[in-house]
Amino acid sequence: MGHLTARPLPGGEPAAGRAGRAVAGRLPWIAAAAVIAAQIPYPLLPAGGTGRACLTAAQILAFFTASMAHAALRRGWAFTAGYLALTVGVGFAVELVGLRTGWPFGHYAYTHRLGPEAGGAPLLIPLGWSMMSYPALLSGRYIAAQARAARGARRPGPPGAGQAKADQSPGGSAAARRPSEAGPLTALAGGAVLAGWDLFLDPRMASEGFWVWHDGARHEGGWLSLGWLTGARLNGIPLTNTVGWLVVGTILVALLDRLPNPTRTRPARPGGWAVLPGWPADDAMPLLLLCWTYGSWVLACLVFFGQPVVALAGGLGMALPYLLALGVRSRRR
Repeated sequence: MGHLTARPLPGGEPAAGRAGRAVAGRLPWIAAAAVIAAQIPYPLLPAGGTGRACLTAAQILAFFTASMAHAALRRGWAFTAGYLALTVGVGFAVELVGLRTGWPFGHYAYTHRLGPEAGGAPLLIPLGWSMMSYPALLSGRYIAAQARAARGARRPGPPGAGQAKADQSPGGSAAARRPSEAGPLTALAGGAVLAGWDLFLDPRMASEGFWVWHDGARHEGGWLSLGWLTGARLNGIPLTNTVGWLVVGTILVALLDRLPNPTRTRPARPGGWAVLPGWPADDAMPLLLLCWTYGSWVLACLVFFGQPVVALAGGLGMALPYLLALGVRSRRR
């Protein structure tokens, strides 16, 4: 029998090549579906068991794959290479510094339940930083575009001109094309999204025993304890941790926003999404994962984990940047 070869199609490209391109184009959505599939059974498994640890690893790997694949397809490999180097590198570096000095998050340690480690930090943790930094960057650009359009709407010009610019965010908006002007707000808004997400993440992962805090917070007692400023805690987590996430997240998003990005020079297709009006259709997958992450955390903390204050704190913290953006948008109408 002869060797199998790819059969050319009328367009000149082999069938195998087109099939490969089709699979690559769907990879972000396939990985996003894997994230959801791994999270659904999570609360049904025993707390602190091997099953939850395995599903946690699967979620991180799938989410990381979804973000990386979408970045490559939408923004090119130059952006993606820089994005991976920054997010994985910065994420790993701040973990090593934090474990040894307690800065900027507080004094904590991992419990060796998240797989292989380097320098005391599980290798999955930098991937966690990376997976969420990408949608945080897009969120920061969207929020900055809404604010910029609001300022433009107050200036003389054709009706709806500011709105039209905002509806191209975060990929091809006027704000995105001028990072020097929109950059600070993009960075701060993206950092706030990351800090809000951690108001879910840290209490939950500590409750699962993936890491512990050396100040005595075992995440089993009261939801709020107040001491000196550095000892104030919410849901058992030092508030310095939230400040640290905001600072590191803001710096990280600022660096990501400076990467080469071809979407700055071409308009995005308006998505018309009811969740975030004006979010580009081409960036629907990161928005889906953001919405799923938010909704699943709130539901699980309320219904399955018995942590209503975690649901409240994380729900308000993660939603606040978007609520501000939607409020700015509504005032322009």
